[in-house]
Amino acid sequence: MMPASWILLGFWVISCFGLSNSDNFGDRGSKHSVSYSYDRIGEVNKACAFVLKSAAVLKPDDSRLYTIKEELSFLNGDWWQELNGGGAPLMPFDDRGVSADDDLRSPINLASFWVTDVGRRLHSKNSILVSGILQLGVTLEGLLSEKPFEGSPRFDIWPGHSQLSVIFQGIYTESDGERVMCLLGSAVLPSRQPDSGDPWGWVKESGYTNQPLLSQDDRIVLVLRYPKMVSLRSRAVHGSVRSLNPKSNLKYFDEVRISSLLRSSANYQFDSGNLVSKACEPYPYKDSSVSGDVDVYKGLDFCDILERFTHQEALTIFPNWKCNGTDEFCSRLGPFVSDKEINATDGSFKDAKLVLQDVRCENMTSSDNSRLMRVSSVFRAVPPSENRFTAAQRTGLGNMTLSAEGIWKSSSGQLCMVGCLGGSGCDTRICLYVPLSFSIKQRSILIGTMSIIDISHSPYFPLAFEKLVRPAELWDQFTSTHPYYKYSKIDSAGAILERDEPFNFGTVIKKSLLKFPKMEDMGNFHYSLSLLAEDLTLHIAAVPDPFPKTFLAKADLEMEILSLGPLFGRYWPGKYDSTLQKEIPYSDKGEYTESQLLLNVSGQLTLVGNKYSNFSSLFVEGIYDPHVGKMYLVGCRDVRASWNTLYESMDLEAGLDCLVDVMISYPPTTARWLVNPTARISITSHRTEDDPLYFIPVKLQTVPIMYRRQREDIISRRGVEGILRVLTLSIAIACILSQLFYIRDNSESIPFVSLVMLGVQALGYSFPLVTGAEALLRKASSEFSENQSDDLQNSQWLHVIDYTVKILVLIAFSLTLRLCQKVWKSRIRLQTRAPLEPHRVPSDKKVLITTLTLHVFGYIIALTVHYVSTSYKPLQTAQFVDSTGYSHVIREWETELEEYLGLVQDFFLLPQVIANLMWRIHVKPLRKLYYIGITSVRLLPHVYDYITSPIPNPYFSEEYEFVNPRMDFFSKFGDIAIPAIAVLLAVAVYVQQRWNYEKLSETLRVGRAKFLPLGSKVYERLPSVSPEAELSSGVNKNSRPEEERDTE
Repeated sequence: MMPASWILLGFWVISCFGLSNSDNFGDRGSKHSVSYSYDRIGEVNKACAFVLKSAAVLKPDDSRLYTIKEELSFLNGDWWQELNGGGAPLMPFDDRGVSADDDLRSPINLASFWVTDVGRRLHSKNSILVSGILQLGVTLEGLLSEKPFEGSPRFDIWPGHSQLSVIFQGIYTESDGERVMCLLGSAVLPSRQPDSGDPWGWVKESGYTNQPLLSQDDRIVLVLRYPKMVSLRSRAVHGSVRSLNPKSNLKYFDEVRISSLLRSSANYQFDSGNLVSKACEPYPYKDSSVSGDVDVYKGLDFCDILERFTHQEALTIFPNWKCNGTDEFCSRLGPFVSDKEINATDGSFKDAKLVLQDVRCENMTSSDNSRLMRVSSVFRAVPPSENRFTAAQRTGLGNMTLSAEGIWKSSSGQLCMVGCLGGSGCDTRICLYVPLSFSIKQRSILIGTMSIIDISHSPYFPLAFEKLVRPAELWDQFTSTHPYYKYSKIDSAGAILERDEPFNFGTVIKKSLLKFPKMEDMGNFHYSLSLLAEDLTLHIAAVPDPFPKTFLAKADLEMEILSLGPLFGRYWPGKYDSTLQKEIPYSDKGEYTESQLLLNVSGQLTLVGNKYSNFSSLFVEGIYDPHVGKMYLVGCRDVRASWNTLYESMDLEAGLDCLVDVMISYPPTTARWLVNPTARISITSHRTEDDPLYFIPVKLQTVPIMYRRQREDIISRRGVEGILRVLTLSIAIACILSQLFYIRDNSESIPFVSLVMLGVQALGYSFPLVTGAEALLRKASSEFSENQSDDLQNSQWLHVIDYTVKILVLIAFSLTLRLCQKVWKSRIRLQTRAPLEPHRVPSDKKVLITTLTLHVFGYIIALTVHYVSTSYKPLQTAQFVDSTGYSHVIREWETELEEYLGLVQDFFLLPQVIANLMWRIHVKPLRKLYYIGITSVRLLPHVYDYITSPIPNPYFSEEYEFVNPRMDFFSKFGDIAIPAIAVLLAVAVYVQQRWNYEKLSETLRVGRAKFLPLGSKVYERLPSVSPEAELSSGVNKNSRPEEERDTE
């Protein structure tokens, strides 16, 4: 019975889960959860009488009746009201989400409509019952792509976003040339305040988002008109939303207009041949998009290539750098009606984009037997502040859209189209190409222009646009036509190489000892080039070089390798080649001459950051020298200045500033654990400082970068550090053993070994045993997680090293405790000899207090220095992500304390120095091998840190590291200062044990001034001892040490 119950329960849970998922992926307000009663159909017939009057008779077997729900819904169209400074607006908008930096940014009005139900039979001979839901929104971000709940209308508002959902029921009809829906709706409208200059005053009150003032209204009429056949001039849905309330009613609102493209499933009719001929005759039209030395695509897959490179992608708009006219003429964005944001760019069109939508193609054969294709699409201009991905989803037609149609012939490779602004006035000519040849001045995989057909109309300078090529996109039909790159700046790049790399001994050593990214397999030439291009590609954060003392935000750096040697893009063995999934191993041959290793290279360098806003993109071309891992490049900068500035700059090449030198230095692939694995970039201008296109030199250093063989380097570095830990711990154990042997033979010095000093060492060894941290080389090792990769987990020899380290730490800890035990027992025996004079027994009480006081003051000073040096950034007290991806909560004072505890261990001799001064010793409590050896062991991590990479974990992004390696005890200064002080403490111990206290006091005496008091109570003889006691002690002096050793 019990198993059956569990099975039934499982089926119930699965069914519930399935239903919930179906709600997510299907219609949330489906007919299973909402019933459609059409209880207002009488009101609908009355409100929609003007539609029914012209409606045609519907045929019950018409197949279009079964596609209404899919074809007549639309998303993210436009809506607007013609208020003319007054009137009755539909809804409020809270502009408190607009920052001071976005004064030019305007909210967008979006409209989405879903047909939710279609009657199964005709309501009358000329209509069908339908239901739907309309959502209108005003927003700064986001789209209206998710259908709202159908059960009830609603209104939502928050800063930067308002949306109204209206539930409709009505009729569907058809008339000559169009399909019409007329519906009556119910809504909850935001309430306007009567007799007020600000009808939405309640929006400015706090807490309005929880309880907005709403009023029920069921007198709303929606009329949507759809073309039966989609064409150049009739490809949009047009609609209106009207209030049936009188104007005196507070629920009244002025008419809302709606516009949207039809879904791509609607059939398109190419019937604008006359308009296309007018725009493109004689074909191909002679325009300035491409010069004679640029080859263009003429293959059979033009439409596929066009769709792939424009789907959800943005096209870059060229500045009007050739324009010479009035400011109004040269600042205009082609045929589009520019808003204030685009006008503010002053003809540079910085960050303004174009997107292509609804691309449709139809193949034909021309009279000359060449391949002919008819193409239709919509061009949408995107203001700088609008998200281009959001813009690609919008479907409204207006003054920022061109509905276009044209022809493409394989004989010329030109796509020539006629464009209609907003789908009406058709006075724009569009020419578009797909180039096959590339150069430093031609990086476009799509390039085109928009120009006016009839110059008697409102003129504008031809608008040029492009789609920049990206190597990752070059893998399909386009690549099969063998695009190529033309190098033209190699001589200039060679001059940069000669200026930067004069012959010197350091360069020879660098070339012979270090290896940098290079071709690894000459037998598979193109594949090896492709792998090298991947290593040279950078997508990473960068900071100024050298790192500034004041905080500066990082820049995002991208270096895309477009061509390397004869290879353009990347090497793809074959679309269905199974070897694509297999890694071809490296084969180091070392058979390359210097001339063979020098490679021509081209790419695109992009910097994203407030300080680098003048580098929208930098096209580079030059030489890569694998001997030293450097690129010597000539750069052509995409300048975004006003049209007037660009026109007056007579030395531009294709609108680009090519008077730029770029050098990129890559880290070596070998000895990465000794060298900072970061790339360095230098960008300089050849222009004079009074030139408006001049920029100050830019020097950047990236965060650590990864090569393809990164995982092997991680294992190599950890292995080296593990061996060093084994070595240093072994030396430490040997030093502790030597001290144990020393005190066995020198029992009189045992009590004068400081227990505080031994306690510091014992704590240092106990922490790793309790917490699992590393005992030595903690800085370099603590960032490596045992769970970083399967390779690390499966590396048996690393596990052997880790276990060996733990065993050695346990041995060192045990031996240190043995030392503490011997010192403690020796003091107990000394106390029993002189129970009435405890001052003769060394005590660590004052030593401990003095040491703690010094370290507390030292910690306060360290905190003060830290906060002064990091005052430019906020305190990090929240969560941070470590290299393994786990989040932790940590405070900076805790991190500083953890670092300072390491400093306490480095200064382990400080308590012994203080004790020697307080006890005024005449003996040698510590063996030289012990304190010099332990000091050397403690200093080794600092020496290692100084000569290795300054970043503790060079294999993960700097964003995942909490401690700044350039500050505090992990800094280069700390790696020098801390060893120097530790050496001074060792010298102090040596001097204290070398000279007795009286000699040291006399040495430090200047005139009558005494730096140290004379005498030592510890070594005063006991006058109360009788001669018999002395004789007794003399008789037993040889046997007593043996007994003591036995008791120990």
